[in-house]
Amino acid sequence: MAQHAAKVAQACRLIEAAEAPPSLQALADTVGLSPYHFHRLFKAATGVTPKAYACAHRNTRVRTTLGERPTVTEAIYDAGFNSSGRFYATSTAALGMSPSAFRAGGADEKIKYAVGACSLGSILVAASGKGVCAILLGDAPEALVEQLHLQFPRAEIAAGGKDFADLTKTVIALVETPGSSFDLPLDIRGTAFQHRVWEALRRIPAGTTASYTEIAKAIGAPKSARAVAGACAANRLAVAIPCHRVVRGDGSLSGYRWGPSRKRALLAREASDG
Repeated sequence: MAQHAAKVAQACRLIEAAEAPPSLQALADTVGLSPYHFHRLFKAATGVTPKAYACAHRNTRVRTTLGERPTVTEAIYDAGFNSSGRFYATSTAALGMSPSAFRAGGADEKIKYAVGACSLGSILVAASGKGVCAILLGDAPEALVEQLHLQFPRAEIAAGGKDFADLTKTVIALVETPGSSFDLPLDIRGTAFQHRVWEALRRIPAGTTASYTEIAKAIGAPKSARAVAGACAANRLAVAIPCHRVVRGDGSLSGYRWGPSRKRALLAREASDG
């Protein structure tokens, strides 16, 4: 209903304008609903709870202020955190690296990569100290390396040595042998909502597909199919997070970050091996 949508939009604006996250009671009182009804309505409309929305907005704000304020401490408080300790407890999950490294564009982060060839063209595998942080597909190796540098503009990026070859082979096996095991740690960076979507994608068995609406229902946000599609498009870890297994409601293929022909090939291979 338009009236409900307007109330949710009003609450979003209140959250975004507040110096500190408003309480559930305060938000509900502002829009004239009970806390329970408001919480259910907000999650159905946005795909996340009011608390998660406030957290995501605050994390977005701190990303901006880290680049604008002279110190990390000032950026933390300007973003709405009432203590630096509370922010540092979750900073790596929110930023994908330490606040100082993020502030410097990943300047202190070391990332190794290798580019190989697979049946889908060129494939780039990159890993940070936490795990595999990018699996990119494309036509030209040089373009994939350029993409990696754009994602981590000031990180220390270097080609991996012989010790990196086994990791690359393991990732290529995911492409060539659908359903093969992949238990290497992943360095997954995204919003709370994106993480929920990506975890749901990893539960889709090889040889099967799910629609955007089905994924939205699986994560408890049945009206967020469009946001699910956005999370799929933002996925940097091809095949490890199998966004190629998500299709339209009628079963037809939709977009794919690395091209519809690659999506079609992956699905066909998984179906034949199944």
